[in-house]
Amino acid sequence: MTYTELSSTNGEAQTIVDTALLAAKPNELEAGKVYAWLTHRGVEQVDLTGDQYKDKPDRKRGTTTVRDAASFLAHYGKHADGDSEVYADAEKLTITAVLDADTADSARWGGHRLHLALRETEAWKQWIALDGKLMHQEQFAEFIEDHLPELLEPAAAEMLEIAQSIQGVAKAEFQSGTRLSSGERKLAYIETVTAKAGQKGELVIPETFVIGLVPFEGSEGYKLTARLRYRINGGPLQLGYKLERPGDIRRTAFTDVVDTISDDITVPVLNGTPA
Repeated sequence: MTYTELSSTNGEAQTIVDTALLAAKPNELEAGKVYAWLTHRGVEQVDLTGDQYKDKPDRKRGTTTVRDAASFLAHYGKHADGDSEVYADAEKLTITAVLDADTADSARWGGHRLHLALRETEAWKQWIALDGKLMHQEQFAEFIEDHLPELLEPAAAEMLEIAQSIQGVAKAEFQSGTRLSSGERKLAYIETVTAKAGQKGELVIPETFVIGLVPFEGSEGYKLTARLRYRINGGPLQLGYKLERPGDIRRTAFTDVVDTISDDITVPVLNGTPA
């Protein structure tokens, strides 16, 4: 009986406490602090230290991605300081700036970054995709016609004429190919279409041609030499090209982007990627 009376008394006391808490006048809490108090359920806590409770964040954070050197330099100039670090990775085609990198005397967050991720142009990707591959005459001619803006030597007009000549003998049977003193190639053929069956002809094509390509969006243009390749099997002609050292041009283009950035900032560009 005594136990029952105590339980009843404790229950009434808790009710009084709960009623008093509900009736208490609320106090305004200050942003930037953590509050805790003891209740019958345990310790209750309110954390008001987050950025959402402040007029502005305590520090800059996040990674901004740009696509060319000019955009990188514009953002870097706005947010970097004398202790910022810049890293270049030629394999990944990236340049990353840690804008709030550690100083010589103390650590910093390292969470505010600028990332340049270069993207190859469509023209570059299309020329690389068919590099070293043989195509049917019409496919090769159409490719040349679609890429006249990139053709430098011979001139685009001359290459267009060559492409049209190739299309004009699409039904011919090619017999042989000889190298001329001019460096061009002369391909002999016999017409196989009904109206011209047995008619012989010759097709002269350049041994090499020069193209101008921009490897990355926003970068400079570079010249590449392409060697024309063909295959004659006593039937339809197959044509293609082989670019001379496109990998070297790609690396040079990336180095030039790094140099453009390096010339405009005060910290060295390190080889690698940040932690």
